[in-house]
Amino acid sequence: MTKLDELFVEYGQSPWIDNIRRDWLNDGTLAGMVAKGVRGVTSNPSIFAKTLATSSAYDEMLEGKSGVDVEVLFEELAVRDVRDACDVLDSVHTSSCSVFAAKERRYCDGFVSLEVSPRLARDTVATVTAAKRLAAEVGRKNVMIKIPGTKEGLPAITEVLGAGINVNVTLIFSLDRYNEVITAWMEGLELALTRRSDVSTIGSVASFFVSRVDVAVDALLPEGDPRRGTTANAQVAGAYQLFRRRMASDRAVALFDAGAQVQRPLWASTSAKNPTYFDLLYVDTLVADETVNTMPDATLTATLDHGNFASSELRSDESVKEAAAKLEELPENVSLAAVTEKLEIDGVTAFVASYEELLATVKEKMQAHG
Repeated sequence: MTKLDELFVEYGQSPWIDNIRRDWLNDGTLAGMVAKGVRGVTSNPSIFAKTLATSSAYDEMLEGKSGVDVEVLFEELAVRDVRDACDVLDSVHTSSCSVFAAKERRYCDGFVSLEVSPRLARDTVATVTAAKRLAAEVGRKNVMIKIPGTKEGLPAITEVLGAGINVNVTLIFSLDRYNEVITAWMEGLELALTRRSDVSTIGSVASFFVSRVDVAVDALLPEGDPRRGTTANAQVAGAYQLFRRRMASDRAVALFDAGAQVQRPLWASTSAKNPTYFDLLYVDTLVADETVNTMPDATLTATLDHGNFASSELRSDESVKEAAAKLEELPENVSLAAVTEKLEIDGVTAFVASYEELLATVKEKMQAHG
């Protein structure tokens, strides 16, 4: 049993990888990761741009595409990658859905996420249209469409779930917004039920961004302050408390009684940005049942090598409470609400910038290959 298997089997947390590459699909690397215990895949424009710029794996697919719209071509490449990754993860999805059907766990696994254009983050209608189109183009039951948890994204989340499409809600930075995301998820499944859809086939995760919170808060604390490097995990503990409370509500229970899967919190951005911090600060301490941790390559490798999940701050109700209470220790001049609001704004801006960079890279590659 690998560390990743241990994480899932003994602790109930699904390890996903935050990367997708054409060469990994071609040479069996992703399949090898699945064999080691990876149970899902996420990605984003910045990851794709880096891969496209540094790899020749897409060159053949770019031949003779010089007259194609750049954004259309990128979606073609991304859809192909995600479709093939879905096929690699199909066995995980099928087996986990059998476990779900037997009521041994409250969710299916084995999803691969594809993001709607970051340009649409503030456009509800366009996001819904893009999500439905991308899900249809991939055409796999385990594709999960990423929609940002912005104010404009919330009604899109409800509508897309209501259409029976799996949704990964991304760019969640605050407890208040996470609470709204849970409500949007509930409304989406209730909408699906009114349309007589089978809600047991609709999967969802809520991606709560972690390390960026510490980067922002640490910058507001004095050098050497013991509270540095603690805020992100404290907020995750608060998110897990919120998850447990909302999923025990009458409204959620009614959905589960109707056959729905639970919407799991997903810990994203879990590499330690500060090189002086322990490399698994946002892994070992954040292990909890019915959660996901999507890890960059290096973090996943480190977890396989020296993960120690018994040290999790989320191992019991009391330890979760103690961890969340650290949020009360922030000085008065540090407004977590202001920090997380700025992180959301900056996050959307950064994703748009990455997307524009990606399209420029696609165009450059496309022109080079005629």
